[in-house]
Amino acid sequence: MSDQNSLKRSLGLWAIVGLGLGYMTPTVVFDTFGIVSKQTDGVVPLAYLVALVVMLFTGLSYGKMVKVFPSAGSAYTYTRETMSKRLGFMVGWAALLDYLLLPMVNALIIRIYMVSLFPSVPAWVWVVSYVAVVTGINAWSMKGTSRLNTILVVFEITLIAAFLVFGSIQLSNGMGAGTIMTTDPLIHAGVQVGAVLTGATVVCFSFIGFDAVTMYTEEAKHVSVMPKAILLTIFIGGAIFFVAGYFAQALFPTVAHFHNTDDTLPEIGLYVGGKIFQLVFVAGAFAATVASGLASHSSVSRLLYVMGRNGVLPRKFFGYVHPRFRTPLLNVILVGVVSLLAISMTLELISSVINFGALIAFTFVNLSVIAYFVVHKKRYKTPRDFFTYLVLPIIGAGMTGILWVNLHADALIGGISWTVIGFLYMLVLTKGFRTKLQSFDFEEADRS
Repeated sequence: MSDQNSLKRSLGLWAIVGLGLGYMTPTVVFDTFGIVSKQTDGVVPLAYLVALVVMLFTGLSYGKMVKVFPSAGSAYTYTRETMSKRLGFMVGWAALLDYLLLPMVNALIIRIYMVSLFPSVPAWVWVVSYVAVVTGINAWSMKGTSRLNTILVVFEITLIAAFLVFGSIQLSNGMGAGTIMTTDPLIHAGVQVGAVLTGATVVCFSFIGFDAVTMYTEEAKHVSVMPKAILLTIFIGGAIFFVAGYFAQALFPTVAHFHNTDDTLPEIGLYVGGKIFQLVFVAGAFAATVASGLASHSSVSRLLYVMGRNGVLPRKFFGYVHPRFRTPLLNVILVGVVSLLAISMTLELISSVINFGALIAFTFVNLSVIAYFVVHKKRYKTPRDFFTYLVLPIIGAGMTGILWVNLHADALIGGISWTVIGFLYMLVLTKGFRTKLQSFDFEEADRS
């Protein structure tokens, strides 16, 4: 592939990890604390621990597959290359729903923040301004996106550290459990396994982002860093969620203190550190949202680029790389246009279907390990291979499958509707399955 038609390799290990953490938005643990605390009967950190285990199994599968297929397609690429091109297209199409909606969610959250601060300014002004800035940064340079994302992630992690300090002081003064050394946030009378699993289903979505780093494979300085980047993103993000959730649960054993349990971040900041810290804490959440917006915007543009390069989406548009910026410029702009829908959409509507595609992608990445290593490469004859390439991915697929079937009814309806549209599009693309989908071949794509 010619240099002008390829993505620029400019990202090191920690730059990729930073993009993954930015995508995950660590401060989301405080936004959803009230919801998860009610669902789990006050064991938020335990729900995160369960979710972390589920994500680690899937993360191991991503690490295996990214070394075999070092390209930017993620679950879409792995499924089409190990199982079926048509099945791969459908997995990619399902994942596209998740990736397309995440940038819009960030734009919508920014709209909510700014309207609450400046109610006299029309909401569309904030959405258009935010989308224009994020789109411009992504179009200009992936390296620039990474640098700004890193600054924002460091800022929000610093604020979380400040929360831990203030929280420790408040606990020593008798607030909540009255001590840091308590097991109540993890286990106490009345906690039910079903409730914890329900909470884990919710917080599992906080980890969405570790898989998105695979979209930067073709921009990594060395492909070998990708498995490390995936696992580091999961471990660091999981550690932040667990520790922050533990302190929050120790400080607030119940949600009785909160006036708005749908988003408890502002009140947590107020009760723990006072009015000034609350303002800074909300500013950190704003930074986290921008960081997530940068990361999610860039990752979906890469997925569209790979699908365009393969010819399953119109190649001249979706497979285009700007010769100077070396970014998929048209895709970046398209994602920006879609994000403008945040002007009128509601957070409840978007979030109800956002995880449908992600869990499908996670499940099929686990299955692709089995398809490639066990079915194609016959790597099951030693105890180590049997455990590594069959047992572990089966556990991973089973865990993500359980979460998928427990999705909200609105998510299933919206996701299935999107899938049907994708299936009909594939019928048109293959002329009723009379022709094959194009193979994943870089040289062939260049010649076309």
